[in-house]
Amino acid sequence: MGRSEQPDMRYVMPRFFTLEMFAFTLAVLSGLVLLWNLVDAGGNVGILFCAGVIFTLSLAMVVRLFMDPDWVRARQTDSMLKVASQTLACMDEGLDMQAAKQICSLLLPASAACAVAITDRERILAYEGHQEKDNPAGIPIKTAATLATLQDGKLRVLYTPEDIGLASNASIKGAIIVPLSVGHEVVGTLKFYYRRARQISETQKSIAEGFGKLLNSQMAATAMEEQAQLATRMELKMLQSQINPHFLFNTINTIASLVRTDPENARKLLREFATFYRRTLENSGDLIVFERELGQTQRYFLFEVARFGADRVALESDVEEDVLGMMVPAFIIQPLVENAVHHAMPAEGKLTVTVSGRAEGPDVRIQVVDDGIGMDAETCERILHPESSTGMGIAVKNVHDRIVGFYGPGTEMSVESELGVGTTVTLLLKGGRAQTVAPVVVE
Repeated sequence: MGRSEQPDMRYVMPRFFTLEMFAFTLAVLSGLVLLWNLVDAGGNVGILFCAGVIFTLSLAMVVRLFMDPDWVRARQTDSMLKVASQTLACMDEGLDMQAAKQICSLLLPASAACAVAITDRERILAYEGHQEKDNPAGIPIKTAATLATLQDGKLRVLYTPEDIGLASNASIKGAIIVPLSVGHEVVGTLKFYYRRARQISETQKSIAEGFGKLLNSQMAATAMEEQAQLATRMELKMLQSQINPHFLFNTINTIASLVRTDPENARKLLREFATFYRRTLENSGDLIVFERELGQTQRYFLFEVARFGADRVALESDVEEDVLGMMVPAFIIQPLVENAVHHAMPAEGKLTVTVSGRAEGPDVRIQVVDDGIGMDAETCERILHPESSTGMGIAVKNVHDRIVGFYGPGTEMSVESELGVGTTVTLLLKGGRAQTVAPVVVE
């Protein structure tokens, strides 16, 4: 549920209106009408008959409800489960002020409390119900019992205003304060306030404790998800660090081979090399614009042209403008082009590598195609195997892991090859078009 939406209140029955109370009220009213008509000598026989029928049916309903506690418990359980489901939906993005307000709005009519509040360790996140205007979100915590719960992490059931930390003449007479914890750390409280201490029944205690555990579980799940995302980012950085030296060493070897034979060209390549790494360092995050990734690949290819000659290798590109503006993890194209040069080069003739990019609805399909020597089916399958740890395998696997880590489920890499025809590496980036900015001019 989006944060801009309000919780669906259809399943929350107001605490002051239940089926039992409706039947009891109907019985009382019909009984009064019946009594009045019996006392009044001029009473209407039709009204007397209707009142008698209604009184009998409503009384029978009350008796049935109270003699069938399983039905009552089942209905109450169903109501609580629906509230619990709505509560979890409020915490998709964690427990902040907006989520806390929605949760308090859900819990208030689900209990006998006159007010429900949620705090973090220092301030009120949300307060709904009696004296709401006196307890706006954001103000510091005022009650001593709440501060004590934050210190020792113990659930408190309080039966006097003084125990809560209020004045003796306060209109709130009782409270249940439940600690909210992530791991062993108390991070906040969930509070139920009551106008009368006798309203704090075992049912109310169970409701408070149950929803406290529910919020604790959801906060723990959110914390685990954040840790998983952090671990993924760290893994992406590790994978990138594995690729960068791979490119670095090959580039240095290429330039070194030209220092004696073609110093001018070597100086030009060194300038391009410096520009390439300056561009990389300018993008300190995990992502760069695809147009820049393509530009870096083209710079890399300058070294291969210098090494093999323009009559032996060529790089072409055919990328849609929308794809050029897409944000991608750095170094997802250059390693694939490098593999094509190093592993697909024919003994004679020219190798042409083509990079293409097409939008397919919300997704993006990127291909690196070469017309080189190709591979047999066994080799093609092996380069995507997790145990492929050297040469072409490690580069392809790293690219695969990084795009899946960023774009998520549905993202995939495939390799198709035919001996003597060439190889096609396809990256399907799920939802890739959502990660788009205006194309930049690559210098």
